Amino acid sequence: MTEGARPLEPAEIAARLAPWIGPGASPRGAVLAVSGGPDSTALMGCAALLPPARPVVVATVDHGLRPASAAEAEGVARVAGALGLPHRTLAWPGPKPATRLQAAAREARYALLAALAREVGAGVILTAHTLDDQAETVLMRLCAGSGPAGLAGMAPARPLRDVVLARPFLDLPKARLVATCEARAWAFVRDPANDEARFGRARMRSLLPLLAPEGLTPERLGRLAARARRTQDAIEAAAGSALRELRRDGGGEGGLLLDGAGFLALPEAVALRVAAGAIAAVAGCRSRPLRLERLEEALLGQIRPALARGEALRRTLGGVLLEARRDGMLRLAPEPARGPGRSAGS
Repeated sequence: MTEGARPLEPAEIAARLAPWIGPGASPRGAVLAVSGGPDSTALMGCAALLPPARPVVVATVDHGLRPASAAEAEGVARVAGALGLPHRTLAWPGPKPATRLQAAAREARYALLAALAREVGAGVILTAHTLDDQAETVLMRLCAGSGPAGLAGMAPARPLRDVVLARPFLDLPKARLVATCEARAWAFVRDPANDEARFGRARMRSLLPLLAPEGLTPERLGRLAARARRTQDAIEAAAGSALRELRRDGGGEGGLLLDGAGFLALPEAVALRVAAGAIAAVAGCRSRPLRLERLEEALLGQIRPALARGEALRRTLGGVLLEARRDGMLRLAPEPARGPGRSAGS
């Protein structure tokens, strides 16, 4: 058995999974994302231990990236069958990207799982992300220079298209799930990609044992994520109220007009979130990814100083034109079509 780690007790299993698949949960049931590794195998096995109350479907996404992936999906199907759970294998078809492979695979995985949830009428997708996964995520985002939203890591539950994506094991060390599989003889596999240094997450995984003696343990990184999430939630709430209060008539078709004096009075963190929310609202389905560094540079370094001086300034961010006007108003409008010689940010 995994050294020093306790298997999950039945009461712990019920406390974590019953809110999603127990008698009081949504009658729509759940999709369990199971790759065949120890974490997700523990999720599947623990779900099978609960008294049947809500429909559960086990899903394995075969990304087709390794020769053994199809056999591993078949192995999950056999274990699921032995546990009395229905299983579906979801294939990621088509050519695979040469860059950002893991990110593309993750996006494809969630799209396939959400489509299956819609097909079977499930209201939630459960994944087996652990405290170790959370620590790696926070470390990766710390290295990337993320703000509170990024350092908040993975949410215990969040909307995913028209279902909920939930992570009931997010505060548990991986070792406890491995110990649970070993104690109950649930067979699992290990993905060799987890140790490939070409992937950023694998590199972070190898760093964590070196950082732990200095105090940067998975538990502390998990607490950092929880604190950052509380901070981000507070900023989001304040920004939502501020955006409603600052809106004025006259933004034009598809645009927004904000009171510049009120915008200047906001704390910088709230002003950044107000701007990001306003940009997303104006851009709509045309929204482009917006890096925090660009938002900080444009809003804090250019737009807010121009408003304070009563100067006119125009900048384009995320497909939206931001205009500091001499009358003290901040206008956001869809980015005009670019003609010859016109560049973004002009």
